[in-house]
Amino acid sequence: MLRTISIMTGKGSTNHNERKFNAANTNPARTHLNVTYREEKIQDAYHKLFDEALEKYNAKQTRGDRIIKNYYEKIRTGNQEKPFYEIIVQIGNKDDMGSSTQNGELAKTILDEYFQSFEARNPNLYVFSAHLHMDEATPHLHIDFIPFTKGSKRGLETRVSMKQALKAQGFSGGSKSDTEWNQWVQNEKESLADLMAAHYITWDEKGTHKPHLSVEDYKLQERQKEIEAAESELDDARCRISAAQKRIEAYDDCETELGQITEDLDEKPEYQLPEPQAMMSAKKYKATFVDPLIATLKAVIKKLVIRFFKQKSDYEYQLGRVKSLERENDRLRTKCINMETLLDNLRPRAEEDKALRRFYGDVAITQMIEQKINKNRNRSRGARG
Repeated sequence: MLRTISIMTGKGSTNHNERKFNAANTNPARTHLNVTYREEKIQDAYHKLFDEALEKYNAKQTRGDRIIKNYYEKIRTGNQEKPFYEIIVQIGNKDDMGSSTQNGELAKTILDEYFQSFEARNPNLYVFSAHLHMDEATPHLHIDFIPFTKGSKRGLETRVSMKQALKAQGFSGGSKSDTEWNQWVQNEKESLADLMAAHYITWDEKGTHKPHLSVEDYKLQERQKEIEAAESELDDARCRISAAQKRIEAYDDCETELGQITEDLDEKPEYQLPEPQAMMSAKKYKATFVDPLIATLKAVIKKLVIRFFKQKSDYEYQLGRVKSLERENDRLRTKCINMETLLDNLRPRAEEDKALRRFYGDVAITQMIEQKINKNRNRSRGARG
């Protein structure tokens, strides 16, 4: 049999996933059939993943304003990384893999096998919440995870980063349509397809707008792609902001270094004039001690002046860059929210479209849509004429 695969970005509502309330689209009589794989508080997960690295990072800081008291809160309230991600994995739809049917039980079995292999396949994605839902129209899996990278040279040695987590797993972004995220999702779909094949189900891969793909389904699919691309751009913008902020921190480090050099000039022996030796002439004293010291001080001053103007210029540039990137960040975040709202509006229309096609048939509905399009096109041409 042929079945589609869907891996979509979820909103990450753990209260909904854990069924702390029942939404209108759930059947409470079937909730006991749901499966809970993980149910860990995200704060506890952050402590487990990052506390050791956080302690090391804070121990190196000489300024109180650089100490991070709570890494989860820093990420949650910041604009560089999302604190976690959620994917929703589904095989087929309510018509061919309905939860209350034998095929729905088969979907449950395959999704269970998929999750059991997920963590081994994704060592840089820490799963803190995972639930298999059987009380909605189609069996589906919610997986909430924290992407992390180890061995970072700046900031915490172990830190949150989706881009670097996927890079560590072998996914390097290319074009906007071939991002790390898109490559990873495709790999996950292929892994799920292998499990389906073991149960004699073939992946019905629908990557283009084919005649049998409904108009509303196609719109839904295309909007999801746009959201994924926008989220990837958002991640890139966060990374660029982080890089710029680190350059600004480097300027602060330079000020600290300048203070250390000033202290050295006051105290270190090589920068001090010794007492003149007995019977040493002024000329010899100048040649032996004064002139070399002056030459050394000139070299230090020249180095400091160069460093100062270079860092000052870079500092001002990075400040402007951060402001620009923050505006881009806000734009992309708004774009994601708008696209998600559009998706929510399209889903009911897609269901209505499917219902009409079941009642009237694909051919009749397609003809009606084409007639409507041609009518609008002719009307537009008549208005221009």
